[in-house]
Amino acid sequence: MSAKKLELESMSLDDLWSLHEEISGILSDRIKAEKHELEKRLAALGGGAASLADSSASGLSQTGKPRRKYPRVLPKYRNPQTSETWSGRGKRPRWLVAAMKSGKRIEEFRIGEAGSKLRQRA
Repeated sequence: MSAKKLELESMSLDDLWSLHEEISGILSDRIKAEKHELEKRLAALGGGAASLADSSASGLSQTGKPRRKYPRVLPKYRNPQTSETWSGRGKRPRWLVAAMKSGKRIEEFRIGEAGSKLRQRA
C-alpha cells in the first residue's frame, strides 16, 4: 500500500486529475449497474420501483385510493422578529420554543388578537 501511495505522490497534477476522472467514470458506471440490478431484484419481488413511482406521482396511496384533500390551515402565530409563522399544528418551531423558555407566553405571538384587544378597549 505504501508503494502505491508513493507513486501517487510523485505523479503530476495533470496525471492525478486524469486518474481522478477515470476513477469517477468507473465508479459512476458501477453504481448505475448496481442500481439497475437492485431495481431488477425489486421488480422480481413484486411491486417494483415503477409501480411505487407511479403511485406517489398520481397521489394514490398503497391501497389504490386517491389521497384526501386537506384544507390549507392559516397561520395562528407569528415571530415578530423574522415574520415566520406557525399554524399551531405539528411540532412547535424553534423560535417559539426558545421564546417560551425565556419566559414569554404563547398568547403573545397570536396573530390577530392584538388588534381585537385594542378594539375592545376603545
